[in-house]
Amino acid sequence: MEPMRALLSDVGLLLLRVGVGGLMLFGHGVKKALRYAELSSTFSDPLGIGSVHSLNLAIFAEVLCAAMVMVGLATRVAAINVAGTMAVAAFVVHRSDPWPKPELAIVYLLPFLVLALTGAGRFSLDGYRSRPE
Repeated sequence: MEPMRALLSDVGLLLLRVGVGGLMLFGHGVKKALRYAELSSTFSDPLGIGSVHSLNLAIFAEVLCAAMVMVGLATRVAAINVAGTMAVAAFVVHRSDPWPKPELAIVYLLPFLVLALTGAGRFSLDGYRSRPE
């Protein structure tokens, strides 16, 4: 790939990671974590593991994994966790709901899936760690 094209690709991945990761972290994950006591008994249990465990998994994906995506650390693994959480939200939790309800989860699912496939790019901790010494 020519240098300018590679640079633009890496900047695009940086913007995607920081943007979608930050929106997930601060728009959804932190809110769930701050309302943990309130949500722990009523949170949806789509996998049949209990409300508390389901909430813990959602917070893990939406806080820790989203933050990892933002900085580009273990990006593919972290992004798969968030994408999986969004797939469950869209296609299990909201499967019977009318269209607008699952839409946001699908909107989040797609960029995290892209990042799981592409990786973080050069401007990330993953990119830094893979540079030759």
